[in-house]
Amino acid sequence: MSTAATIRKATLDDADTVSSLGARTFTETFAHLYPAEDLETFLAYAYGLERTRRDLADPDKATWLLDLDGEAIGYATAGPCGLPHPDVKPGDGELHRIYVLKTFQGGGRGSLLLNTALDWLEKDGPRPLWIGVWSENFGAQKLYGRLGFEKVGEYHFPVGETRDLEFILRRG
Repeated sequence: MSTAATIRKATLDDADTVSSLGARTFTETFAHLYPAEDLETFLAYAYGLERTRRDLADPDKATWLLDLDGEAIGYATAGPCGLPHPDVKPGDGELHRIYVLKTFQGGGRGSLLLNTALDWLEKDGPRPLWIGVWSENFGAQKLYGRLGFEKVGEYHFPVGETRDLEFILRRG
């Protein structure tokens, strides 16, 4: 067994993998916060196969899979900023999602995904980059802070009927 993870850009052929991995990692990370009905409603909306296919087919977005020994263990998605902040401009980029399965976290795998997504977002040069992060995800906030992201706003992120307080971070 190797321990080196590899990253590859996802294609439409990866829709099933991205959809199921997205639902699995979100559930692993956040399921304890929500009533089952809210979680099911959100997973169907956010990680449904048709939405995943649309995202993968969108030339303005990109998704990467983190593979270890032939198994997808994490992913990241980036594209145009869709966060509800008055300073968002056309052309601004956003890290939409980044998740690694719990049993594979550590060892820099998430940072490899993160850096891949951020590099892609700035492939044509520096521009404002945005990230929405759960208000109680202190580890992610600390990491993003080390990368130059600063809190510039807040909003409520819907998960079914539940509303989470999210922080809006920006760099650039």
